Amino acid sequence: DGRLATPSGTLDLIVIVCIGLCAFALLISVLIDFIEFNDEKRMNGEKTKERKSVVATGTMLLFFLALYLVLRLGIGTFLIQDLRIRIPITILCIIIVLIGTAVNIKGRYDLGKNWANHIKIYDGHTLITTGMYRVVRHPLYASLIWIAFAASIAYQNWFGVILTAAIFLPMMAYRAKQEEKLLTERFKSYDAYAKTTPRFFPKIIPSGRRHS
Repeated sequence: DGRLATPSGTLDLIVIVCIGLCAFALLISVLIDFIEFNDEKRMNGEKTKERKSVVATGTMLLFFLALYLVLRLGIGTFLIQDLRIRIPITILCIIIVLIGTAVNIKGRYDLGKNWANHIKIYDGHTLITTGMYRVVRHPLYASLIWIAFAASIAYQNWFGVILTAAIFLPMMAYRAKQEEKLLTERFKSYDAYAKTTPRFFPKIIPSGRRHS
């Protein structure tokens, strides 16, 4: 393919490979959560509170499948022809996707057995404020938001950006608010934690306060 020999073609290939590998890593990590932390294996299945949510792993996956089709088919793509502008923007977006993937996987590790597909609080539930949870209150959701925005921009697909802002971001905010309501009822320290730790987007200048 002669196009791959061009700087633009090489850049497109790098985007496809990097984002594809990150997507595969995320799918594997989600699968591990489903295998390791199902109700039968975890905490003797002793739920104390549960809130079903329309926003769960399945609906998140559907959004990303729809976003993939939009990006793959080029719906809403508007290429920046000037490579002096396009290359640094694309590299920055790839870095954000890589960081988002790392944050998501590390966040799952930090969350451990507290993870659930739907919103559940168990007898043995613990409030995690260390690791990625020092940076944002919902690193799993936050990282997916970063990835969706960055991948859309890397593909120069502005419809993807709009979909992420208009659909996925509100989905994650809705799910996060549902979780926070139960966590506030369960843990007295959650309000203080929420006041010093942003929900989705890290503070540019850390406050210096730490939770343990």
